[in-house]
Amino acid sequence: MVRSPHEDLAITAAHCMFGRKLGKHSTVTFVPGYHDGKAPYGTWLVRAKFIDSAWRKHDDPNNDVAFLLIGRPGHKIQKRTGGEMVKFTVALPAQVRVIGYPDTAKRPIKCDNTATRLDLKGYQQMVFDCGGYTDGTSGGPFLMNISTKTGLGDVIGVIGGYELGGIYADVSYSARFLTNIARLYKKAVAGS
Repeated sequence: MVRSPHEDLAITAAHCMFGRKLGKHSTVTFVPGYHDGKAPYGTWLVRAKFIDSAWRKHDDPNNDVAFLLIGRPGHKIQKRTGGEMVKFTVALPAQVRVIGYPDTAKRPIKCDNTATRLDLKGYQQMVFDCGGYTDGTSGGPFLMNISTKTGLGDVIGVIGGYELGGIYADVSYSARFLTNIARLYKKAVAGS
């Protein structure tokens, strides 16, 4: 979950939403805090997605981010789960915690390390080295400034982007949250 005025937005990688049916009869659910078969905050339908046109038209890795509208109108999931603050144009390198949920695991994985700028022409990406980020971890957040009291922090990226987040389990990527992602966030807030 990310903080928003209507308290109903989540974030993931845009490629995670490919071919997903949303709306009144959504087939996509969001289960915050899921672990070991438990859903401590319930199961919520995803009713809409906000994806940049550069991703829709060209699968531009610099726009592999989606904001998701969660639950029925007026039901403020963020009141139950809390929300991460979305931060844009963060200077790199930065100390981050990356959380992901491998397809074959019962619990999410997390690792703390440094996110650095990916040095490839045309890419506005971060790279993070830590093992275990296999299939299923896409869309997991890059967090910094995590509160020891609440466990919440600032989200500065999500596993995705270059190589759809990485082809090796020990290297993950994220589109940098620059002005393009700030515009997408504003669009999602206006549409929620």
